[in-house]
Amino acid sequence: MSFGMAREAENVEAGYGAAVTAVVDGHPPEVSAGPVPAAGPAPSAVPAPAAGAMAGPHSRDGRFGQYGQDGQQTGTPHAQARIDLAAIRANVGRLCDTAGSAEVMAVVKADAYGHGAVPVARAALAGGATWLGVAGMREALALRAAGVPGRLLAWLLTPGDDWSAAVAVGVELSAGAPWAVRAAVRAAQAVDRPALLHLEAETGLGRGGAAAGDWQTLVDSAASAEAAGYLRVVGVWSHLARADEPGHPSCERQLETFRDAAGITRRAGLAPDVLHLSNSAATLTLPEAHFDLVRPGLAVYGLSPVPDLAGPSELGLRPAMTLTARLASVKRVPAGQGVSYGHRYRTARETTLGLVPLGYADGVPRHASQAGPVLVAGRQHTVAGTVCMDQFVVDLGDASAAPGDEVVLFGPGDRGEPGAADWARAAHTISHEIVTRIGARVPRAYTGDSAPGDH
Repeated sequence: MSFGMAREAENVEAGYGAAVTAVVDGHPPEVSAGPVPAAGPAPSAVPAPAAGAMAGPHSRDGRFGQYGQDGQQTGTPHAQARIDLAAIRANVGRLCDTAGSAEVMAVVKADAYGHGAVPVARAALAGGATWLGVAGMREALALRAAGVPGRLLAWLLTPGDDWSAAVAVGVELSAGAPWAVRAAVRAAQAVDRPALLHLEAETGLGRGGAAAGDWQTLVDSAASAEAAGYLRVVGVWSHLARADEPGHPSCERQLETFRDAAGITRRAGLAPDVLHLSNSAATLTLPEAHFDLVRPGLAVYGLSPVPDLAGPSELGLRPAMTLTARLASVKRVPAGQGVSYGHRYRTARETTLGLVPLGYADGVPRHASQAGPVLVAGRQHTVAGTVCMDQFVVDLGDASAAPGDEVVLFGPGDRGEPGAADWARAAHTISHEIVTRIGARVPRAYTGDSAPGDH
């Protein structure tokens, strides 16, 4: 799991989190800008799109594509990320089975890895998760503002965050140093409600949390604040550095350090509800690290956290995001034609070039130039030349193609299309980054039976 701020707050405040529809009779879904459930403050309204229009839940104004005189969108968007909520629920169910007696926290940080925090959060809860996890406090507050229930942890916090607002709505907070305990105490005093705190131990990742030499000080400060009634320590947690390498000796070392930290906590008179250490990889491959709660992120979205060992289907997972676009231009060119910036690609013979209206501004990695795979008319092709800000080119050879034809960048593989892991290999990165970086210009559409309150 990598920490990072995201877009949930501004998305939900604009009313995008409730945009969910189910696919009907096999036709492409439409996204509705429906009302947010009554629980929690209602966000500002977004005009409903005209019949057949796509209102993207991640756009600033909920509209994409062509617009009529009334400002409403008409026609079909040039690109779309379809999110299968049924797959999200099934993936969470699979993780619950794997976790055994441990509860499951579905990690929905970074706008649910680009899938849409509010609809995904609800689908995850419907699938059996009893907790939700985010990185930043604004992410947590946005979920609460949308009426998303359940236990909710935010862990990447700074002194400038609105601790009082979080404590007031029951967001559970992480503390890896005494200053964070003091911030939680001040927030509790301000809202007259005890803060719920998870103490973070540094067990070997070399990132957040209190190191072994500082752990006792952190525990003592939290114990004093709990005795005074300002907070309750409800969790102790840490994070594994190399869980995606099953059997690596560092995992066992971190487990021992974590057990030691938990023991110190208990000897100080604290009785946390949960100990939690496992990310997706550890949830699936390291049962001794499950403790009371696991925190899967990537696996919730149907992607493998151990791609060198097993793909999604082998792990019982299904990728939830399908990224598509429609060809903007198709033209015949001669042999020797240079393609895109720098002419890094030249046609070997007379051929057909197709222009795909997605680029690095939409999250298509520029590092995948000359390598990113796509599916057009049932055949896989490769990005020809350099990925540009808004577009890239595909050499289609002699294949029949026309403007408006669908291009599939990645999906679950049902039609032979590439997966997010294929793009990750092409760009020399990880599938987490591929799905998370799909930007706000790409509207999301939701399929599958939706969780209660999504419409």
